[in-house]
Amino acid sequence: MPSTKVNDIQVYYELHGAEGKPVILFLHGLGSSVRDWEFQLPYFTNDYRVLLVDMRGHGRSDKPKGPYTMPLFARDVVALLDQLKIDSVHLVGLSMGGMIAFQLAADYPQRIRSMTIVNSGPAVIVRTFKERVGIWMRFFIVRTMGMRKMGETLAPRLFVEANQEALRQTFINRWAENDPRAYLDTLRAIVGWSVDDKINKMAIPTLVVASDKDYTPLSLKEAYIARMPKASLKIIENAHHAVATEKPDTFNEVVRQFIQAQ
Repeated sequence: MPSTKVNDIQVYYELHGAEGKPVILFLHGLGSSVRDWEFQLPYFTNDYRVLLVDMRGHGRSDKPKGPYTMPLFARDVVALLDQLKIDSVHLVGLSMGGMIAFQLAADYPQRIRSMTIVNSGPAVIVRTFKERVGIWMRFFIVRTMGMRKMGETLAPRLFVEANQEALRQTFINRWAENDPRAYLDTLRAIVGWSVDDKINKMAIPTLVVASDKDYTPLSLKEAYIARMPKASLKIIENAHHAVATEKPDTFNEVVRQFIQAQ
């Protein structure tokens, strides 16, 4: 199982596919890991090298005590690329992974060939009482009832159909493996983060993939896309936040078409 030292921690990664092909780097969401790209890996390795990484605090990477920050996550990614001698990548980031992609676009645009942002955005600013309560509830559940309970709370929102029970159980079991302190350190890094004031200068070809039933509003995605020089939107219907797992065939084709056009 490959790992390498990055910014004084051991980071777990996987690199699949033949050398010489363009590299797609998939960045997972909060509480996730490389395992949650299992439906993308076999699809993309025929034509691309696929790089997967467990961000610090997640999966099989080290989980040092925080504070964590989005710029720190971005530095970890770039240090890994340097270790692997990869100059630039096509980025695909889901949720928190999309936030890290935006941070990379702000700090290291020369390392990005294209960017696919999935159910995410360039800022997480708590503006309403409802949003504040939602964040508080996550802290409360993790501290008092643990990570499995957090997974049991989230799973029905991500996989709502009756025939998705296996996906719900897999999600809950994987979520329960998270280190609660590292999870909360990561959540603190997300809340209040923003590169929104920089997106009008991001000239990287960007596709924003939005699920029509995602809990992050489509209107917010449309608003920031309008301010980006080379951004477009693709809506996947009858899909929720974890669209790469819920609708992998549709998702994979949308991403492939975009990357091939670059």
